[in-house]
Amino acid sequence: MPAARLCLTRQRGRFRPGILIALLVLVGGLGGAWWLLNEPPRVERRPPPEPVPPRVEVVRVEASEQAPRLLAFGRVVAEQQANIASRVAGQLEHFGDNVVPGSVVEAGAALAHIDQADLQLALADAEAQLANAQAQRALEQAEQQRARSEYESFGRQLSPERRALVLREPQQRQAEAQLTQARVARDQAALNLERATLRAPFRAMVQERLVGAGSLLSQGTDVVSLISVEQFWVRASLPGEHASWLAPGDSVTLTSRGWPDDSQRPGQLLAVLPSLEENGLQVQLLIGVNDPLALESPGPALRLGDVLRAEIDPANTQPLIALPAAALRPGNLVWWLDDQSQLQQSQVTLAHRGEREVLVSSGLETGQQVVVAGLVNPREGQRVRTGEEAGEEESRKDSEETGEEAAP
Repeated sequence: MPAARLCLTRQRGRFRPGILIALLVLVGGLGGAWWLLNEPPRVERRPPPEPVPPRVEVVRVEASEQAPRLLAFGRVVAEQQANIASRVAGQLEHFGDNVVPGSVVEAGAALAHIDQADLQLALADAEAQLANAQAQRALEQAEQQRARSEYESFGRQLSPERRALVLREPQQRQAEAQLTQARVARDQAALNLERATLRAPFRAMVQERLVGAGSLLSQGTDVVSLISVEQFWVRASLPGEHASWLAPGDSVTLTSRGWPDDSQRPGQLLAVLPSLEENGLQVQLLIGVNDPLALESPGPALRLGDVLRAEIDPANTQPLIALPAAALRPGNLVWWLDDQSQLQQSQVTLAHRGEREVLVSSGLETGQQVVVAGLVNPREGQRVRTGEEAGEEESRKDSEETGEEAAP
């Protein structure tokens, strides 16, 4: 019994480390919580990262002798158009070979034939009248010779007036006049007979027959309508401020929506007309197109009344700088980059303003980098990146990342 009590007493006085460790953890946790609640967090201050310069698109400008390509629209008209009329009266017998609308006739080709019976009779009568007048003049010459012989045998001198009467000079002049009249009548009759055949005055296309075979024609009756195929005109118009660039002889390129893709015809500026267009007061131009129906050269044919687009390439050039229209800001201002890739602003003088391109006469120098895209609220001195610089930075970063991945 005393031995059992002694063992129990020893167990109660034994040291237990687990309890002590639990107490220490509890005290440490409570202390850490108190410190977190009462001690403010400390944030390490670092300098803000440098902002990345915006990326812009630029073009390097260069002055050169050039002129704007001017755009105009115009309508096709005939350079020569004529209604061939009868110059003599008579019945239309028949038209010439291949004289139908749409066919091409050469200069001098027979277009129509008029009945010649009456004209041949008139020519025969005129020739008879001419022969009679010639005979009358011969008789009068014989009478005049006889009168001269009698006057000389008479042996007296008369006054000039009486002498002219004695020598039958008035009768001689009358015979000469009648002979001239007869010759004119004969020539007129022969000319009328020749005019019974209507001929084309130039190489042309038959547009229309205005009468039918068998019609009775009077002098001046229209028979055939012709259009010259040597050249067509395009009457175009464009704003008056572009007129200073134009001069006769400038080359023109013509296109139409109705033609196949990439089809075009060459033309030449013939004249700048003196009158302005009534609607819009634009300058009117006259453009010539040779072989308009493409009879001897490849290409689309022009049709009268068609609307064509004309690009004029003036021969009058100046030393100018070409810029995309997007580079121009309100007030004719442009932004360009200096050697430090900083934005600078300049005001330019325009020689021409187009929809897609402008030509600068002053305000820029050859070699400057002009910003054409990418600017948002720009300011002078702001640093920017060009497309080339941005590409070099990206390549450098890719190289560095590739090197870090390969290092481990």
